[in-house]
Amino acid sequence: MKEIIVTKILTDKEVSDLEGEWIDESSLVMPVINQDCDVYYWQNNRKKLLLKFRKKKIDNFTCEIGWQNYKDMAKASRGRGAAAGAIDSESVYWKKRTTTNTNKWSTGYLKADGGVSKMKVNNQVASSPIGYFDETKFVRLPCRLTHFTRTNYDKYNKGLPFIQKIDKCFKKLIPLSYQSQLMRATKRNDLRIAGTSFSTITINRNFRTALHRDRGDYQKGFGNLTVLERGKYHGGYTVFPEFGVGVDVRHGDFLAMDVHQWHSNSEMYETEDDKKYNNELVKLFKDNPEVGTAGLDKNYTRLTFVCYLREKIAECPNKIDKRYLTSSSTHKII
Repeated sequence: MKEIIVTKILTDKEVSDLEGEWIDESSLVMPVINQDCDVYYWQNNRKKLLLKFRKKKIDNFTCEIGWQNYKDMAKASRGRGAAAGAIDSESVYWKKRTTTNTNKWSTGYLKADGGVSKMKVNNQVASSPIGYFDETKFVRLPCRLTHFTRTNYDKYNKGLPFIQKIDKCFKKLIPLSYQSQLMRATKRNDLRIAGTSFSTITINRNFRTALHRDRGDYQKGFGNLTVLERGKYHGGYTVFPEFGVGVDVRHGDFLAMDVHQWHSNSEMYETEDDKKYNNELVKLFKDNPEVGTAGLDKNYTRLTFVCYLREKIAECPNKIDKRYLTSSSTHKII
């Protein structure tokens, strides 16, 4: 197995100052990784794992299970923080609104009645969590199945073989971290995705993330990422600018990564040949590009699945209203 040892090319302050900014391929100091590879770095005289990447680890049959059941679950969100990038007042979404009190990637806005929004929001992207979630300071709801899981419960369950395959890749590649995460996850089997060490999966569609670190994940665990695609595009590399490393994760690939390190995506773009090919595809989604959700004006589809364990899910109360843990045919929270 190819092994790479990398060193930091940015100081902690230099990279943290870039939070919420778009990172492109110019940040890389080595060729983009597109074959099986393990990447390590040294910290306090200890060799630490940054990522393990494997090509085509999810077979086509299992990928199709994931695609058929989860392709519609990445809904519009204005709550992805720095990952959604700096507020662009000239974008399609924000041109229709008057922003106020903007602070890099978050902003208030004027409502129809002229009042100012109570909450600050981020750029609108297609990103939703499925599985289980704990209470946060932004969403004062108890530990629960996420809204998108409860209202798509049958599809969620039918797609589980896809998520379980990702879990098996994690178990095989990083067994010690896997066992640590599984032990914590099994403290609350009622809040664990069946047959896995995960509580939660974030599904993104055509979402190029700006520089960020994942928060709320189990500190001793790893983020486990795979991609499902339809159509053709270039770029979209998973980039770690602090180390000058980028990985080209494509359909059926598997990436285990330390999501507590700064990371982002490079730009996704279409060549003329890509556009010609994509324009012939049958449209699967009923997106209105005038809404301005980032990335949904494209004819190609890149679904990214990030599977992880919420750090505080093990600390949820023992008694949870069962209505928060069952399917729902309505669009209401309860």
